[in-house]
Amino acid sequence: MERTFLEIRHLDGNIDYDGSQLSPHWIYRNTGVMGDAAVAFVGACNVLDKNMVDLEDVLAHNEIRSSKMLHFIVEIFGRDCMFGASLQSVFISEIQNELLKHGVKAVKSGDDLFVGEGKLSIAIATASPVSALMHMALNISTKGTPVKTSALEDLKIDHVSFADAVLKRFNEEYSRIVLASCKVVPRA
Repeated sequence: MERTFLEIRHLDGNIDYDGSQLSPHWIYRNTGVMGDAAVAFVGACNVLDKNMVDLEDVLAHNEIRSSKMLHFIVEIFGRDCMFGASLQSVFISEIQNELLKHGVKAVKSGDDLFVGEGKLSIAIATASPVSALMHMALNISTKGTPVKTSALEDLKIDHVSFADAVLKRFNEEYSRIVLASCKVVPRA
């Protein structure tokens, strides 16, 4: 596919995720990329209560933390939370497909991926007044997690090349969906 509809970036350095990054225009403010975009970066994760958007986690007083994760943030403008949640499912499937290329059979349960009994991922989608927002992250290490986890390093997967492959896959699939919605004649 030659035409794509997302700007994708892999951010250098360490960026710790506390939930505040899941906000409108965070990608633009931190990369200069304006418009629909997806980024990947590496850092610890410790979602603060004030930044937690999953009310089930808030009410259950769940801790969301890890010493080192591969984070993805996606922002699509002019869309709602239902769109974001649906697109999040597509993103998770693309991660699952990329894991299969590495010989890893991950099981999708809800919005999470598991390898064996270990939880590999976290994911949330929400909406702002201007966009749908998603955060997905995969454990690079199992250190500092409050639940039994699996991690990319234990699976012998290089997180840098994996991130680039996932961003590329997602951009292609998202672009395919956009083009599929543009090529049909509407019915009255």
